[in-house]
Amino acid sequence: MSNPSDDNPRPLLPGIDSPADLHGLSDEELQGVAGEVRTYIIDVIGEIGGHFGANLGTCEIAVALHSLLDSPRDKILWDVGHQAYPHKILTGRRDELPTIRKYDGLAPFCSIPESEHDIMGAGHASTSISYGVGLKEAMRKGIGPDGKVVAVIGDGALTGGVAYEAMHAAGGLGTPMVILLNDNGMSISPNVGALSSYFQRTRLKPGLFHAREGVEEKLTRLPLGLGKRIERLGPELKSAIKAYWAPGLLFEELDLAYMGVIDGHDVAALRQALNEAFAADRPVVVHVHTVKGRGFAPAEDGGLPGMEKWHAAKPGSIVNGELAPKPKPKPKLKLVPVQESDAPAAIAPEILEKPEPKAAPPQYTKVFSEAIVSEAQADSRVIGITAAMAGGAGLQHLADERPEQYYDVGIAEQNAVLMASGIALQGGKPVCAIYSTFLQRAYDQIVHDVCLQNLDVTFCLDRAGLVGDDGPTHHGVFDIAYLRPLPNITVMAPRDEAMLVHMLHTAIVRDGPTALRYPRGAAEGVALPEVPELLPIGTGETLRNGERVALLGYGSGVGLALEAADLLAEHGVRATVADARFVKPLDAELIERLALGHDLIVTIEEGVLQGGFGSAVLEHLEDNFSNPGERARVLRLGLPDRYVTHGKPDLLYQEVGFTPEAVAEKILAATGHEVVSS
Repeated sequence: MSNPSDDNPRPLLPGIDSPADLHGLSDEELQGVAGEVRTYIIDVIGEIGGHFGANLGTCEIAVALHSLLDSPRDKILWDVGHQAYPHKILTGRRDELPTIRKYDGLAPFCSIPESEHDIMGAGHASTSISYGVGLKEAMRKGIGPDGKVVAVIGDGALTGGVAYEAMHAAGGLGTPMVILLNDNGMSISPNVGALSSYFQRTRLKPGLFHAREGVEEKLTRLPLGLGKRIERLGPELKSAIKAYWAPGLLFEELDLAYMGVIDGHDVAALRQALNEAFAADRPVVVHVHTVKGRGFAPAEDGGLPGMEKWHAAKPGSIVNGELAPKPKPKPKLKLVPVQESDAPAAIAPEILEKPEPKAAPPQYTKVFSEAIVSEAQADSRVIGITAAMAGGAGLQHLADERPEQYYDVGIAEQNAVLMASGIALQGGKPVCAIYSTFLQRAYDQIVHDVCLQNLDVTFCLDRAGLVGDDGPTHHGVFDIAYLRPLPNITVMAPRDEAMLVHMLHTAIVRDGPTALRYPRGAAEGVALPEVPELLPIGTGETLRNGERVALLGYGSGVGLALEAADLLAEHGVRATVADARFVKPLDAELIERLALGHDLIVTIEEGVLQGGFGSAVLEHLEDNFSNPGERARVLRLGLPDRYVTHGKPDLLYQEVGFTPEAVAEKILAATGHEVVSS
C-alpha cells in the first residue's frame, strides 16, 4: 500500500517539535507529515504494543487541526484519548512515544499533567462535547483566554447518551464550537444499532452540506403541484422527506450546523471544511469519514474484523511495517526407548523424553465466557448484555453460540442496566458484563432502578483491581466501595476460576441484585468444576488454621494472603488464612470467630480501603463488640487513596505494596517482630 509521504522525499516530521511548526507548511507538505506520523506509529506501536487502528485513522485529522489552531490557547478535545497518538507526536512527545503505556512513560490516554496540549484527561468515551461546551461557555463569560474549541469524537462514542445531552446543550446555547465526528464505523467492535445504520447511509452521500431552510425551499418548488401539496400537508411531512434527503438532519434538528461527509484522509479538504466551520461562529458538526487502521493492510483489507483485531497491537506484532512472521514450530524431539541396561551416561540428553510443559491457566474472562454460555444453555431466561465490549467482557462467545440471548447496546452503560431492569421485570435473568471502571457510569441506574426495586440483575465486573498499562482511567478499584452501601444487593468475589463458576451460577439462580468482581489476566490454574455449586449466601471459608494472626482475603486478596502466610511461617508466625467470599452480606460468624481466636485480623483486598472490604469488617466488629479488648485488632491492607499510574501490574503492585513480601513485612511490624528489609 502506498504511503502518502512517498511523494515527499524530504522528511518533515523530525522538525516538528510543536504544533506551531506546522503553521507555515503547504497542504502537500502537511499531507506528507500525516503520512510520516502514520509510518512512525506503525513502526513504534507495532514493536511495543498499544492502541493502533484508531490512531492510524486520525493522522490527517491531527495534522489539519494543529496546522490551523494555536494549541493550547485553542482547545482540541480528544474523546477517550485512545485516538490521540498523532496529537502526542505533534505536541513535543514524538521521541517519547516508545515509552507509551510503560511505567513512568507516556500515558495511554491524554493526560493534563503530561502536556499543556492535553486539555482533558478522560479515558471513558462520549465526554468530549460536554467538556467543550463548558470550556467555550466559560470563555464567553470572560473566564480565561478566549480560543477555538474542537471536540474530536468517534461515531462509536456517539452511542453514549451523554454525547446527545451535550449536543442538546450546545445547540440550545448556540455554543460556537466544532464537533468533529470521526466516523469509521467502529469503536472497538463494529458499531451497533440504528445510529450505525444512519451513519452508513450518510457515508453514501459524500460532499453534502445541508441547511434546513434550503431543503424546505426546494421541497415547496417541486413541479406538477407536488410542492404546494407538501406545503399544505405541513411540517411533519416536510421533516420526513428532508430526513431522507438530508443525512445531517439529526444534527440540524438540535440546532447544530452540519458539514459532511469529508474525506478524513485528505488534509486539504479537512482544512477547508474546518476553516468554514470556525467562521460560522455557531455549533457545527463536521462529519469526517476515516478508515480505522489506515495505511496498514491487514487492518484495511480485513474489513471490520481486521479493524477490530487491530484496535490494539500486541508487542512485536509488526516488523518493518509488515506483519511479524510467525515463529517456526520447534522440531519434535526424537524419542528412543530406554532399556534398563542402558547406562545413563550413554544416552544423549537431547533425545530423552521430556515431560509435557504445564498448561498456562485460563484467563478469568475466558472462564466467565464459557460459564455464561453453559448457564444460557441451561436456562433460556439468561440474557447477556454488554456495552460495546463483547470480546473484552467475555460475551462474544455467547453472541456466537446463542445470539437470541445476547445484546450489545453500544457505549451506553446506563442503557445496559436499564434494559436489564426491564428484562428482569418480565421474569428474565439478565447478566450485565461490564468492566468495573465502566460500570461507574451507570451508578444511578444500579441504585435507583435495580437495587431500589430489588430486581433480579447480575453484574459481572471484569477488570476488577489494577489493570496495568491502561492506567488510572481503567483501574477497577472502587466497585467494592460503591456497591457495598446499597440495600438489597449481594456482592462477592472469587479467589480462583472454580469459585468464579460457582459464584456466577449462584448469582443467576438467586433472586435479587447480585454483583461479582474478578481481575484481568490469568486465573490460578485450579480445576474447573463439571457442575457448578450453589454457594450459601454470606458464607466464607477457612483455608488454613493458625494462631494469633488471621489473614482474611477477598477475591484476589486470598491468593496474596496464602503467599504472605508462607513467608510469615519462615519467621515463626503460623497464620490462619480465610476467604471471605462475600463482602455483602458478610460472614458474621466467621469474622467474629477470627476476632475471638486471634490477636490480629488482616484484611486484604485489591480495592481502595475507604469504604471497602476491610472497612466492612471493622464496622461489623465495632458494632458487635462493646469492649474492644475482647476482640482482635484489625489491619486493613489494600490500595492507597490516590490514582495509581499505568504500567505492568507487577510494577504497580510493587509501588503500592500489594505483594506477598510487603504484606508479610507489614504484618511482622504490626505484631512486634523485627523486620529486615531486603
